[in-house]
Amino acid sequence: MQRRLSFVETVVYGFIGLVAFLGIWYLLPATGLVPQQFLPGPVTVVERIVTLTMQPFAGATLPAHIAYSFSRFISGFLLAALIGIPLGLIMGWFRVVDEIVAPIFDGLRFIAPIAWVPFAALWFGTGVGGPIMIIFAGAFPPCVINAYRGAKQVDPQLIEAAEMLGTGHLRMMKDILLPASVPSIVAGLRVAAGLGWQSLVGAELIVASTGVGFMMVQAQANVATSTVMSGMVAIGIVGLIIDILLRRGEAVIRRRRGLAE
Repeated sequence: MQRRLSFVETVVYGFIGLVAFLGIWYLLPATGLVPQQFLPGPVTVVERIVTLTMQPFAGATLPAHIAYSFSRFISGFLLAALIGIPLGLIMGWFRVVDEIVAPIFDGLRFIAPIAWVPFAALWFGTGVGGPIMIIFAGAFPPCVINAYRGAKQVDPQLIEAAEMLGTGHLRMMKDILLPASVPSIVAGLRVAAGLGWQSLVGAELIVASTGVGFMMVQAQANVATSTVMSGMVAIGIVGLIIDILLRRGEAVIRRRRGLAE
């Protein structure tokens, strides 16, 4: 078994990887291997990001586009969690519900979120509903699956003890299944957030009139590669921040429950 890296080692190795990546990125356009028009250097992209924070492009500044995207993401993500987690717990507790819902769910969850884009466009046009629907399609399956797994992994002795005390179904789910399933649910939320954020950007490329994805489409139409890459950097940074926050939350919950990481 490999030893666990210390915090300092993790930071050092991460820094080395980042420097190597930026170095290769800088050298490709600088040496002419890739034309600057198609791959601007990191300095050019950073300068463009700074410009976009102050000057509007495609109707808004970069922070405003990010805010539009994030508000859609939160709406779709919360909707997926509020519906998916209870559904997963119910499927894990009631065998009849599991048998009824599972075939439909298993068929729908293999449809890629981006495949819902034409359907969302027909229903909502370029309004806010389309991207939220697509985010929901990406984030919903992990919420259901992990809540279901959490419910199935509850200690049978806890369930037996609660049943002996005459605990009803609703209280059983609220006081036994839900607390015991929290680590699995939080892990599912982390996966759901990643898929939801990726799905959002794909949706904004087609069915949105604001947001980072929309900004990138407009930049591509104007052959503004540095703006396209600025949007990509913004997407990556926001996605990383979301993942770090959820990962920290998952770690805290696991430590409080005495679970190994």
